[in-house]
Amino acid sequence: MGFFDLFTPKVEAAVPAQSQNVDAAAVAPYYSEVGNLFLFGGIVTASRAEAMSVPTCARALGIMQTIASLPMHTRNEATGEKVTQPRVINQPDPRIPGSTFWAWIISDLFFFPSAYAYVMDRYADTGKIRAMERIAPERVTITTNGMGYEIATYSIDGAFVDPANLVVFQGFQEGLLSRAGRTIRAAAALERAAMNFAVEPIPQMVLKSNGTSLPADRVSKLLTAWRTARANKSTAFLNADVTLETLGYDPKNLQLNEARNYVALELSRACGLPAYFTDSQQSSFTYSNALDKRRDLVDFAFRNYMSIIEERLSFPDFTPAGNKVRFDLDDFLRGNPYERAQVYEILNRIGAMSVDEIREEEDMLL
Repeated sequence: MGFFDLFTPKVEAAVPAQSQNVDAAAVAPYYSEVGNLFLFGGIVTASRAEAMSVPTCARALGIMQTIASLPMHTRNEATGEKVTQPRVINQPDPRIPGSTFWAWIISDLFFFPSAYAYVMDRYADTGKIRAMERIAPERVTITTNGMGYEIATYSIDGAFVDPANLVVFQGFQEGLLSRAGRTIRAAAALERAAMNFAVEPIPQMVLKSNGTSLPADRVSKLLTAWRTARANKSTAFLNADVTLETLGYDPKNLQLNEARNYVALELSRACGLPAYFTDSQQSSFTYSNALDKRRDLVDFAFRNYMSIIEERLSFPDFTPAGNKVRFDLDDFLRGNPYERAQVYEILNRIGAMSVDEIREEEDMLL
């Protein structure tokens, strides 16, 4: 018996299926220790709106959604040749641009454990998916088995749906809203504090008498003059009978900017992005190393999301067996013109590419 077994109740008999929130249930088949996490303070989640109110999260999502602009190709695994690609891959929902659809799927995978799409139409002859619409994860409820390890049913807005008509893009992790819920809420609170100081930068003040008894009308005139000066952000006057005392907090003493920068750095880590991409840290980003930075972005940030989409679209309900869908990174990872010219020169010299092929690659054909 392990340490965690001391805190895990034994199940003596089968328990009826139970309905769970989508955040917990979607990861249930893959995270068997979810219940034990509550031993260490529990999971604090944030909302999508809270996350998007934090500039670092909004910036990180925008970078991740760059994936939606990348083209996809379908290739035969045996030959490596490109094959005719189903239209549903380029434009899943015929009502909106394909890049918009995939940007929302990336957003869902970024914030939640899974992204969902509902099948709108199928080909009559093959039964393959012809069109689908994105379903927000907030609308999806999952019912698991008694142990909570396997998904039993799905429902959208409370109505059960056939799992065959629900395309699930299963993520690798629990999603940013759960993974960094505390940090997102802290960042949102700091943003609200910064906004309060921006709206009312002058602290609350008290005009205190130095012991001299002032008539009520003089006090009233003094307060009116100070109130007007403060509203107009102009200069006010005090005589020897009155002293000014400030109340409230000084942003400098609170180290508000330092706290915001620290939280921004933590959120960059939670998003899996180098801090210089979210402007959370001073960057050494230059023209000469831009390609290396893009490769890092693909390898350490984009690759997970790309793999989820590629592998799901390679299922037989989208593409024929033996074909695989892949994102095309050639344009995204292109070197600068001088580097490309050097590569083309070598390829042409060894007979690997002709001049016409080089022109075609560079879109230089007339």
